[in-house]
Amino acid sequence: MKAVVFTLGCKVNGYESLALMSGLKELGYEVSGKLSAADLYIINTCAVTKEAERKSRQAIARVRKFSPDAKIIVTGCASQKDPESFLKKEGVYLVTGALNKDKIIELLNQHGIVIDSSDEYYRKYYPTGDEKTRYYLKVQDGCNNFCSYCIIPYLRGRSRSRSVEDVIEELKSVNALEVVLTGINLSAYFYEGKDLADLITAMSFCNARIRLGSLEDNVVDEKLIKALKGLKDFAPHFHLSLQSGSDKVLKNMNRHYTTEVFTHSVDLIRENFEGAAITTDVIVGYATETDEDFEKTYEFCEKTRFADIHCFEYSPREGTFGYKLPQLAPEVKKARLDKLLDLKRKLKKAFAQEFIGKRLSFVPEQFRDGYTEGYTGNYLRVYVEGRVEFDGVKNIEIIGLFKDGLKAKSI
Repeated sequence: MKAVVFTLGCKVNGYESLALMSGLKELGYEVSGKLSAADLYIINTCAVTKEAERKSRQAIARVRKFSPDAKIIVTGCASQKDPESFLKKEGVYLVTGALNKDKIIELLNQHGIVIDSSDEYYRKYYPTGDEKTRYYLKVQDGCNNFCSYCIIPYLRGRSRSRSVEDVIEELKSVNALEVVLTGINLSAYFYEGKDLADLITAMSFCNARIRLGSLEDNVVDEKLIKALKGLKDFAPHFHLSLQSGSDKVLKNMNRHYTTEVFTHSVDLIRENFEGAAITTDVIVGYATETDEDFEKTYEFCEKTRFADIHCFEYSPREGTFGYKLPQLAPEVKKARLDKLLDLKRKLKKAFAQEFIGKRLSFVPEQFRDGYTEGYTGNYLRVYVEGRVEFDGVKNIEIIGLFKDGLKAKSI
């Protein structure tokens, strides 16, 4: 029997899919994460935007092209939001939600809709554990922020975290060169008095490079900085979610910080980690964003000198406060996005150029077209001519700009 677990959306979904694959292997299934002919499909959906929901629905038709008679299970945020619409799809026999996906392994013979409403962190399976380069380690789920543009807290539930002991047990089983801590709201990690800094301190024995997933501004403080400095190998890349450079819009979004506070966090990082990459998310065209607000965002991004910006148009999500507000015209959002994308390209290039002639280290990930590709600790994509062994973190010297990143030579 063969099973395919097909994943849409975030890194947390990816981790959960790998855990499901482990559970299926225990039952004797041959498993894959790539679309191919199979007897069973589990589609792990996303609902962060309307486009993500659309792709989640399309995935059912895609898998049926491979195996029209296969059984299909749908799980994840999109099915949590509207389970009935997925159950109506031909071939779908079971629909579950966004919580506690490991339990699907116990439900393979059930039919209908089974939505778990537990607020406990449930884990039964670790991911397959055969990732040699980068391993995503989920330590937290859910979110209490309820930002006015985001549907995820309503689907993923309240914030809940794994125990430090459980995380460390999994970490000891990992053989990858790099481990990325991830969660729906990683900054909210908290278990029996232990916060994210405490968890990181407990990871100080680990020889793998440790990288952080997306962070909220409020978690950056002296305690976190000290914990990160105590790691054997920390990747100095901080993805701080900004969303807007206008304090008025931040308040409208129910974001609990100002641009001044955000700047303080950026300064603290740069004071302690030379060459650190600070990247961010920006939502363009939120319902209350004026031309003046957008210009403030543009100027703030330019002044902060982000290494990269993940920017996208605001997508109203039914069930959120922002959905009720009068929306901006699509052409207005597009014009603003185009302008910010142009700045993104300039800032990304400028950050990369700072490291020409300097020595860094990178994790080799793949060999293609005569080059070994990978990422430095501060998340610069590099290309090293020739084949580099995938047996550790490698030292390199940056030569110059190349393709979508930098060309480097081994040293």
